[in-house]
Order: sequence, then structure tokens, then C-alpha cells
Amino acid sequence: MALEQYSAEMILAQAAARAAGELLLEYQQRGFTIREKRTSDLVSEADIASEKLILDQIRARFPDHTILAEESQTELQENAIPEHLWIVDPLDGTTNFAHGIPHFAVSIAYYRHGVAECGVVFNPARNDWYVAARGAGAWYQAERLKVGPQQSLTDCLVGLGFYYDRGAMMEATLATIHQLFKTGIHGVRRFGTASLDLAHVARGFYGAYFEYQLSPWDFAAGRLLVEEAGGRVTTAQGTALLLKTGSVLASNAHLHPRMLEIIQQTAGDFFS
Repeated sequence: MALEQYSAEMILAQAAARAAGELLLEYQQRGFTIREKRTSDLVSEADIASEKLILDQIRARFPDHTILAEESQTELQENAIPEHLWIVDPLDGTTNFAHGIPHFAVSIAYYRHGVAECGVVFNPARNDWYVAARGAGAWYQAERLKVGPQQSLTDCLVGLGFYYDRGAMMEATLATIHQLFKTGIHGVRRFGTASLDLAHVARGFYGAYFEYQLSPWDFAAGRLLVEEAGGRVTTAQGTALLLKTGSVLASNAHLHPRMLEIIQQTAGDFFS
């Protein structure tokens, strides 16, 4: 899709993501400081600077729009979703970034009345662009995306993520991995950047992806990529994915019922 075909919101999302990505690469070159929000949950100067750059650009163009961003930690009222909402992760994959691993992303999504209208996931280290617009498809660079055709877990890789919790949630995740291997999957992958994991479902690399706690900025853009590529995204219990912190299951749609069955068997008690 040519840039001119995009809405004003998509044009801004791409421009802000590009500028933020360039800033992140500058920080990698010159160095930065890291602090911990919680155990193993890192935040850097780069996260904060990237978020400020993105928010400044959104506010300059759309001053009346609401913004939900990771480092600002704004909360949405459950029954009061704003008409115009931007959801921003200025650096998804901070731990990878901090260790010099070139697998991190800027994620920006625009929602109208609680519905995703456009989303961008950009990995500046590899110049990888994933974009989606409601009704216009999902794209990697100039290639239109389509989820994989796998009809069985025996034919696919499964992506997953761990939350920072090292207790019951991790045990539930490990139990699910154990059962998945029993089904004969080709393997699991855990790369530590949820927005790119969702993009990999949209691209057909994974048949499914699950994580038992994500925030809206982790999945806001990626869920639209999956949906526009023909996949399905719900909570890990199979309910509608709302704009609040919780579990996420994304798949090529064919594998969704089987993934839900396995999750119920292995992690059902965690969600009860």
C-alpha cells in the first residue's frame, strides 16, 4: 500500500515510529542507563525518550486525542473508552535492547470507539515494518500478510511469552509448554517482544502465540496485524480481548479451539 492511501492517523503512526526507532538506535550507539521497575522488568532512558517523542508528535497533530502509553502508565476506565485513543509502546523488548539483541520494536496503534483502526510495529534494528489498517489488510514491507494454513498443532511452531512474575503464572506457562510438546508441535519460541510475536503469527511463522499477562500497549497494534491477516485473537480463556491487562491467545484461527483446550487443561486453575 502506498503511504498516500493511509489515513492521517496511519501516516502519523508511521512517522512517529520511524523517528522513535532512529532515536533508539542512537541510544544503543552512545549508551544508556537502565533501572528496574520490578524484578527482571527493565526500563531505560531510551524507553522514556522514545515515549516522549511519540507523545509529542501525537499531541501536536491530534491535541484532543487520548493516549495510553507504557511509561506514562495511564489507566482507562472500563466503561469509558475514549472516542480517539492512541496506544503506545515506545520500546517493546527492553531486555533484548539492553543486552544488544536486535529484536525490539516500537508499537503504535490508533483505536476509535475501542476498535483498532490502524497499527504499526517497527523493528528499527532490522528496518522491519509491519502495518495494518482495518479493512485494508496487514503488511510486512510491501508484502501482504496471511496467517499460516496449519490445521494441526503437529504442523507448527508456537510462540509464547513469560510475564515478569516468577511464581504461579510462570508455572502455568511451563505446564502449557509441557503439554504442547506432548501434542507433537515442531517447537516453541520465546523472543521477548510481544508485538513482534503477534506479527509473526500474522506472517505465518507461528501457528499460535500465547502469553498469560500482557498490557494493552503490548498487543494493541499486533492484534490488528493478526486479525487483518485472517487470524483470531482472544484472551487465553477464549473471551473478547478488551483494552486492559490480561491474557492473550492469537492463532491462525484453525488452531484456536485446540489451543484453548490445552490452556484450560494446563492453566485453567490459574484463571479461576
